[in-house]
Amino acid sequence: MKVYFDNAATTAIDPEVLKEMVKVLGTNFGNPSSIHSYGREAKALIEKARKTVAGYLNASPAEIFFTGGGTEADNMAIRSTIDSYDIKHIITSPLEHHAVLHSAEEIQREGKAKVSIVKLQKNGHIDLQDLERLLKENSRSLVSLMHANNEIGNLLPIDEVSALCTKYDAIFHCDTVQSVCHYPLDLQKTKVHFIAAAAHKFHGPKGVGFIYINGDLKVHPLIYGGAQERNMRGGTENVAGIVALAKAMEMAYAEMKEHAAHIQGIKNYMIEKLEKTIPGIELNGDAKGRSLYTVLNVMFPPTEDAEMLLMKLDINGIACSAGSACTSGSLKGSHVIEALGIDTSSRPVIRFSFSKYNTKEEVDFCVEKLVAFFKQPVSA
Repeated sequence: MKVYFDNAATTAIDPEVLKEMVKVLGTNFGNPSSIHSYGREAKALIEKARKTVAGYLNASPAEIFFTGGGTEADNMAIRSTIDSYDIKHIITSPLEHHAVLHSAEEIQREGKAKVSIVKLQKNGHIDLQDLERLLKENSRSLVSLMHANNEIGNLLPIDEVSALCTKYDAIFHCDTVQSVCHYPLDLQKTKVHFIAAAAHKFHGPKGVGFIYINGDLKVHPLIYGGAQERNMRGGTENVAGIVALAKAMEMAYAEMKEHAAHIQGIKNYMIEKLEKTIPGIELNGDAKGRSLYTVLNVMFPPTEDAEMLLMKLDINGIACSAGSACTSGSLKGSHVIEALGIDTSSRPVIRFSFSKYNTKEEVDFCVEKLVAFFKQPVSA
């Protein structure tokens, strides 16, 4: 059996999405900037996709800009805000994706803004009192906090953070890469200045995403070139990818409740099985509380072969990870787990992340292999 439990890294493209993408690749090859019929047809597909995305988010199509993915969208939100407004202070957390953390660190290195790191609660949630303190003590800030953590799954109380940002006139950027198409988001009710998304996190293709920029803001582009995306993102548009993104979003929203219930059931089942069969495991973050239903981060009992667990699982056909796929080539451990003060020198930490395609039978198989690794008897 082969098991894919690394859906936070990327999801399998849905066959219907792939079908739509291939169709566009084969028949709508025109450059959307061309004024002839081939170009106009391609342009029309992009604008239709933009309306689809905006409709699900309750935003204006004029507030949606297509990008090459979530990292570009995060960089655009942070860089464009600093370059467009006289903001000298960024508030973020130690748990953010490196697209945010490294961007903020570079801006601080350049001397453009100071970066403050908000404190965490023991379970990994943001300390809202500390966030308010930072907002109160500094002039207008850019707050960059993710909606759903990609490693431990903790969910940000986005409306409470939004209210604080409104109170202190802060600009709020929320990385929603892991939560878009998993939770409904009404941008008329939740005041956010930027959100970021990537199609490959919700069964669309890689290399395409979008950024929502609140219509009240006027920011400079990150990428200069042509007049594409209403002068906000130079470069010929990825027409097939954009159409596929919209199709994936359409399918995700049509089946959101059903898939959420299924995936939450898979996560709960795995927690139950692990707690029953492997004494001494610990769940990182707020796994049983305010947590993303697709992610489960587990610390296993001490073992001399801690660094071998991922390899052993892979040999048995089980794909999972020790953290963000963006840092898998690094010799350093997860910055998220480190920020929580967790010592992983002898205890392996594994992130299991699920999708609509996973089954309880796959969980049984995975737990069986984990039990064998730790030489624990399987309970009846």
